[in-house]
Amino acid sequence: MIELKSAEEIDRMAVTGRFVGELLAELRENAAVGVNLMELEHHARSRIAERGADSCYWDYSPSFGRGPFRNVLCLSVNDAVLHGLPHDYVLRDGDLLSVDMAVAIDGWSADSALSVIVGDPDPADQKLVEATEVALEAAITAAQPGGRLGDVSAAIGEVARSYGYRVNNEFGGHGIGRTMHEAPHVANDGRAGRGIRLMPGLTIAIEPWFCRSTDKIRYDGDGWTIRSADGSRTAHSEHTVAITAAGPRVLTRRPAEGASAGSAGSPATA
Repeated sequence: MIELKSAEEIDRMAVTGRFVGELLAELRENAAVGVNLMELEHHARSRIAERGADSCYWDYSPSFGRGPFRNVLCLSVNDAVLHGLPHDYVLRDGDLLSVDMAVAIDGWSADSALSVIVGDPDPADQKLVEATEVALEAAITAAQPGGRLGDVSAAIGEVARSYGYRVNNEFGGHGIGRTMHEAPHVANDGRAGRGIRLMPGLTIAIEPWFCRSTDKIRYDGDGWTIRSADGSRTAHSEHTVAITAAGPRVLTRRPAEGASAGSAGSPATA
């Protein structure tokens, strides 16, 4: 069942989204050569506790994971793209790190992710990260009231193909609000003009993720970490977005993205 939110409820989600954006910006700056993934995890735990927020990841036990998940971040390195378990790993020059987090404040959730290259970047990795960011912005632009969910999915798929990447549709975006995962599923490829009508009050997490040279995935033995099947590098970008009568409102913009943060339909880079 899809629950439409009131303007007041969207504002409350925006409070959570602002915190998520701020913390992700901190983590992006903290991710550097020589930093252990567990340092990032413990920084996030401290900030979440200070804010009085609740991690949506802690004790999460979905059907696809070997739960419960006992971390507040998903940290996925290089060929890992989703659900990476924070562990004792020191970041190296050129590593491609994806950071994903979701928290709730006063009962309202927000979810966001970014990818960052540590140290000296490989141009091919820069292109991959850029593709997810461009796809995210295209999907946000397509999330117009009165449109269809397929418009959002089609926008992601079109960008992926324009960059030369294939799309895996096993995992994608989702509705969000009182809980982290709500209906509907937001696929990363689809047909424009199809799917449910995008009504004001719909809140969704849009999250394109691509592998450099495959659309196939495999799981680590930990039961959580998802990697490209061929070992190629991966990237992931995500924002929580509310459909409003004035257009899409991004709730998880990060401070570095400028004054447009949190505004309806703003074109800032993810």
